[in-house]
This record gives sequence, C-alpha cells and structure tokens, in this order.
Amino acid sequence: MSPGHESRVEHRLRRRRHEAGGATVLVVAMAGVLMFVMVGLAAAGGLVVAQRRAQAAADLAALAGASVSPVGCGEAARVAAANAAELDACVVAGTEVTVEVSVDGPAVPWRSVRVSAEARAGPGPG
Repeated sequence: MSPGHESRVEHRLRRRRHEAGGATVLVVAMAGVLMFVMVGLAAAGGLVVAQRRAQAAADLAALAGASVSPVGCGEAARVAAANAAELDACVVAGTEVTVEVSVDGPAVPWRSVRVSAEARAGPGPG
C-alpha cells in the first residue's frame, strides 16, 4: 500500500471517532421536542374535556332552573354543584333562565385554570 493511501484510511478512522455520539445527541434532542409536543397536546385535550363538562353542567342547570322558573336560581345552583360545577351567574327573566357555570380546568403547575360556559333555557317561541 502506498503511504498516501494509508493516510486517507487513517483520516477516515479519525473522522469517524470524532463524530461518535452524534446520533445520541440527535435522539435526545428529538425526545425533548416530542415531550414538549405531548405536554401541549395533553393540555389542549384537558381544556376540551373541561369545556365539555362546563357546557353540560350549564345546560342541565339552566333546564333545572327553568323547570321551577320563579325560584330557578336555587335549583340551578343545586344541579350545577351536583355536576362538580360552580354557579357563577343566574338571571331569571319571566320563564327564561340564563346561567353561567365554571369548572376546574386541567391541572397545570404554573397557574389555576377555570373553564366557564353559559346556557339559557325556557319555553320555546310562540
């Protein structure tokens, strides 16, 4: 073998030794990005679930309040509490009841999250 050929082989071996561990760094970085995306998706999913719970509690509270219209807010508060929600506002206008309820949102370490929803119930038009 010629001396020039040996130096090219040595150069390649040295280069491979220098790049050892590069894939590990890439895998660790991609795992970090994947974790960040998963935390974001979990938080978004938690918000959607909380909003659906709040809307269901608001709908049920408004219907309960409208069923006993003159004193509807007491019944609306009872039904909201039975659905793990808090009655934030209640307005009785004749036979129509409008409520706003809130529920705890997803647990995040940096702040408290509450999700609210509004519903109206009463007799149909006519």
